[in-house]
Amino acid sequence: MADEKQVSHKNSKVGEVVSTKMNKTIVVEVTRRVAHPLYRRVVSRKNRFLAHDENGEAKTGDRVRIVECRPLSKLKRWMLEAVVIKSNQIDIVVQRRRKKASEEG
Repeated sequence: MADEKQVSHKNSKVGEVVSTKMNKTIVVEVTRRVAHPLYRRVVSRKNRFLAHDENGEAKTGDRVRIVECRPLSKLKRWMLEAVVIKSNQIDIVVQRRRKKASEEG
């Protein structure tokens, strides 16, 4: 029992870094797709979160994972956990998908 790791049940989100202009802070935009309550059409909803980036790892355009933490400032309640995909890698993936789609269609 003592060897077991404690599992963290903190809320986490994956989003895209929109701004890195502040010191040790990034702005992450999280997009989710939900059904419209009346029309039942799928709509994209966006939320922006300020997250703490101690080492300045994230750059604009990167896809990152953020986790909930204690309040660090008036608006900052999230911390950078990991950079999932670097921005230049995202461009390569998008190009591959476009190329694949054009070959098929």
